Amino acid sequence: MTQPTDLSSSIIPTLREKYGELLQENVVLANYTTAKVGGPADALIVASSSQELEDIFTTLWKLNCPVRLLASGANVLFSDAGFRGVVVLNHARNVKIDLHHETPSVWAESGANLASMARQAGLRNLTGMEWATTVPGSVGGAVYGNAGAFGSNTAASLKVAEILHPTEGKQEWPVEKLEYGYRTSWLKRNPGKVIILSARFELSSGQPEAIQAKMSEFSARRRETQPQGASMGSTFKNPEGDYAARLIEAAGLKGTRVGGAQISEKHANFFINVNNATASDYYSLIQLAKSRVSEAFGVSLELEIELVGDFSVGSQKSSGNRE
Repeated sequence: MTQPTDLSSSIIPTLREKYGELLQENVVLANYTTAKVGGPADALIVASSSQELEDIFTTLWKLNCPVRLLASGANVLFSDAGFRGVVVLNHARNVKIDLHHETPSVWAESGANLASMARQAGLRNLTGMEWATTVPGSVGGAVYGNAGAFGSNTAASLKVAEILHPTEGKQEWPVEKLEYGYRTSWLKRNPGKVIILSARFELSSGQPEAIQAKMSEFSARRRETQPQGASMGSTFKNPEGDYAARLIEAAGLKGTRVGGAQISEKHANFFINVNNATASDYYSLIQLAKSRVSEAFGVSLELEIELVGDFSVGSQKSSGNRE
């Protein structure tokens, strides 16, 4: 897809005419991300249903417009330069629970809150997604990155995802086609090729007491081990046979701060916005952690979050301060 050189003069007037007040211009992305960082986007449009999501993306793809889908704003770091294009804010949040078939299931639009969907399933005595009641983010984000916790993940329950392709339209992709791995999928390895409209998960009937006990246990463990405050979630994937947090802590970086971003004192794989951090602060802290862990242990940490935009300017800080 060829990107236009001047979005404002070539596309924005067309979008103004089509969407009117629904089109927001020069939007600060820090207002829409869980870490509260990120520069401006040329424009933003809110999609309130999967049908609106389909219509908006079909329009933008036809206009050859650079576009980025954003839901909860977790697991993504937009640069301070922002995004030259249109961000579509995914508020498609409908959830339906089917208890009438032999195998019960939950269907959700991709903008639905993952934890809320999992809790709704648990309240209807469905087991299989208790792990997700503690995980921030959207259903679409979970399908995209194979989110997981407490020994399970999205791939374990997902049956089918409804996908929108730029030229082939809507399709139903069975879980096998998504080619899942640890915190990755075909979708994540091919960003922007398609978008997720909705997903259906197959669960099992369970005992209410056991389901509630498991959800309570997971919530307690999450509160004990993970920090409060604005963050993107887990910054790095866990290397095989080890933990990113352990390596970062062992490298002496727990509590290290660059600008307004700090490696959490509670969990070293969480980078917290403690004082009006910039994306450059976060990026410098990420590079510092990668460098120190590589030097100390010969391990190359791989990001779990996604970087979006230009980080080549203003990201040259190389050392952190402990405060």
